[in-house]
Amino acid sequence: MFSLAGKTILVTGASSGIGRQIAVSASQMGATLVLTGRNAERLEETKQLLSGPAQVIAADLIVEADLTTLIGQLPDLNGVVFCAGLVEYVPLKFLNYEKIKTVMALNFDSQVILTQKLVKNKKIQKNSSLVYISSISSKIGVPATALYASSKAAIVAFAKVVASELAAQKIRANCVCPGIVRTPMIENAKDTVTQESFTEAEKSYPLGLGEPVDVAGPVVFLLSDASKWVTGTEMIVDGGLTLQ
Repeated sequence: MFSLAGKTILVTGASSGIGRQIAVSASQMGATLVLTGRNAERLEETKQLLSGPAQVIAADLIVEADLTTLIGQLPDLNGVVFCAGLVEYVPLKFLNYEKIKTVMALNFDSQVILTQKLVKNKKIQKNSSLVYISSISSKIGVPATALYASSKAAIVAFAKVVASELAAQKIRANCVCPGIVRTPMIENAKDTVTQESFTEAEKSYPLGLGEPVDVAGPVVFLLSDASKWVTGTEMIVDGGLTLQ
């Protein structure tokens, strides 16, 4: 039931962190992968970690020309994982239009337009699965995450509408909402958030902070036929953070 054999899966943001691990795990389950991200060299590094065939297409999802090139090179797809995004901690008093545009452009706008182009160009086959990586931040009010949390909450709302519109084609759309996962992106965020803050945050997780593989497992489930009756949902993957 959990096999991805015979399925071709597109993973955005596949050059590192959660996206890279999702690609690796999907490949281990038999999928053929299409990897995209902005850094071609790091995408090739991901490709070397895979167990099966893969295609690399470097693209910046907020650049229209890159999106057009990506769509033109894609094979027919049985699943898409929308993992591209950025984490930016910005306290309320420092918010401005420029920061709003930067975060929303990648975390929300690009996911919407990519979905639209995939559907319009009939790249997604019947009985396919779309998985959007949201965040537990969309559920709780963590200080300095107004932009990030809002962008991830918007993705949840968008995915529910997609699930409704594409249900007739048996195309499913779901979100995974991870808590804090140890990735290079989170490590880079420590430039703006103190180590003490991360240490305190870790204490709030009964099962400790997550690793990329902890998110990849639920994503593989949602891509597989084991979840063929699951659509329009949010899967909370947070190590027990929201138990409290």
